[in-house]
Amino acid sequence: MSAPPQRIGVVAESTSGETRVAATPDTVRRLIGLGYEIVVETGAGDASGFSDASYVEAGARLDDAWHADVVLKVNTPSHDEVRRLRDGATIVGLLAPAQHPELLTQLASKHLTALSMDAVPRISRAQSLDVLSSMANIAGYRAVIEAAHAFGRFFTGQVTAAGKVPPAKVLVAGAGVAGLAAIGAAGSLGAVVRATDPRSEVADQVRSLGGEFLPVEVEQESAGDGYARATSEAYDLRAAEIYSEQARDVDIIITTALIPGRPAPRLITADQVASMKPGSVIVDMAAAQGGNVEGTVSDRAVVTENGVTIIGYTDLAGRLPAQASQLYGTNLVNLLKLLTPGRDGQLTLDLEDVVQRTVTVVRDGETLWPPPPVAVSAAPAKAPAPSASAVDPAPPRRLSPAGRYGLIGLGMGALFALIAISPPQLAANFTVFALAVVIGYYVIGKVHHALHTPLMSVTNAISGIVVVGALLQIGHPPLAISVLAFLAILLTTVNIFGGFAVTRRMLGMFSKG
Repeated sequence: MSAPPQRIGVVAESTSGETRVAATPDTVRRLIGLGYEIVVETGAGDASGFSDASYVEAGARLDDAWHADVVLKVNTPSHDEVRRLRDGATIVGLLAPAQHPELLTQLASKHLTALSMDAVPRISRAQSLDVLSSMANIAGYRAVIEAAHAFGRFFTGQVTAAGKVPPAKVLVAGAGVAGLAAIGAAGSLGAVVRATDPRSEVADQVRSLGGEFLPVEVEQESAGDGYARATSEAYDLRAAEIYSEQARDVDIIITTALIPGRPAPRLITADQVASMKPGSVIVDMAAAQGGNVEGTVSDRAVVTENGVTIIGYTDLAGRLPAQASQLYGTNLVNLLKLLTPGRDGQLTLDLEDVVQRTVTVVRDGETLWPPPPVAVSAAPAKAPAPSASAVDPAPPRRLSPAGRYGLIGLGMGALFALIAISPPQLAANFTVFALAVVIGYYVIGKVHHALHTPLMSVTNAISGIVVVGALLQIGHPPLAISVLAFLAILLTTVNIFGGFAVTRRMLGMFSKG
């Protein structure tokens, strides 16, 4: 007989100011689909806008969630909350094991199993579990909204009867997930966006979002685990020069530089803040770990003597609680899908799997942190150096001028011979065809490669002029001509509508929004 399904408990967050919840009614339904029973603590979703009734409607029960087999949480549990867990239970949340070794000791003493969502490895297979990326994406977007609110002026440039309004200039320091989200949000609001990052490989991502990448021309080793690492002294010196130049020019600075387990690096000095224009805004997304900006105050917005607002909110993701909870809950669902291969409501850990091993910080009372390293470098592979003994390939053979002119003469002779033996109408049509080929070649040759597909699709539609000839022939004897004319009309009609449909979809890919 199969074992009864395990219970998953969704608890209310006790951290002051926390608005997120570990499961939404939507993710509760998906967890029930994996075979689990769901218990939700009363009021767990109130701060996120999810009522107790919505959880009950989704199939959950309202009860004491701390005594469930698996407890889902957002923030690190307090010592009192760990004592509420039953022995042998599993707790899943943002446990920050590197910063809380005493928590791991307490979890191990109760023979618990602990899975830390902020320890998910940065590999392709684990992207759907990556809570840090999910929250950073929301935080980057919200950082721009907070900056726009404090800035108090247009982001986009406008020309009005009262005068011209220039667009805001935004500098994003760090083009990780949060930085790219900020670049996209600021660009969509019409700002001129610039970005810096130690990793030169993110330049194309910045440009794809409409931003300008400011390279720091210094050799910088890329991280091997997918996370940021400390920069070199040479990089810091050159970056400081760029920040000084940009601080005097831009209106808004958003800093995102964080190194896991270490204080945030100092990017913007007090002198650079003092050089900014009055009314400028800085959003320091690293405020929780000391801040990237000198003068940042955690969880507060302060105004300097020269009128620069420095925002140090540490709950940027939580300021969009419903969206943040939905994404976090989805990350948990994806984890539990991995841990429930039988879809039978039984959580099964396989420590041979690199993803499961990395997130498991305590297993049945045994501390497993830190995990074995996982190499996930995002840096492009370097091209192998050419071998000194390699033999250069022979250059391709090209026609000599005499041979090229000979072929041209041969083609012209064949063309004259064809026209000489052809009826006058065919000669005229052939001339038009030849001119169309030449003109079409030069027209298409000047079009950007990215537009070749929509260009060819609309060309196909225009070529539907063939339907005119078929319409003139249909209904004429013999029957075979009418049948062929009907088929020509049918196929050409498909060609016309299909060509314009493909063109519309392709051109839609190039439009914003």
